[in-house]
Amino acid sequence: MTDLPLTEEEKTQIRLRLQALEIEHHDLDDVIDRLALEPGQDRLQLQRLKKRKLLLKDQIARLRTRLIPDIIA
Repeated sequence: MTDLPLTEEEKTQIRLRLQALEIEHHDLDDVIDRLALEPGQDRLQLQRLKKRKLLLKDQIARLRTRLIPDIIA
């Protein structure tokens, strides 16, 4: 990454990516909740979905951090 401020176009692209990731994260949350209630559910599949959800959460956090300008104290 560079120390240069983001352009408006870059900010827009990040916001769009952030929105897509948040939707996917929310959808995964719903799927995980439904699958967890089903008896005999494949635990490996559930574990993979949870791992994907955590990866999305990390990506979302990184993108949000990029949108917040550094404040010099």
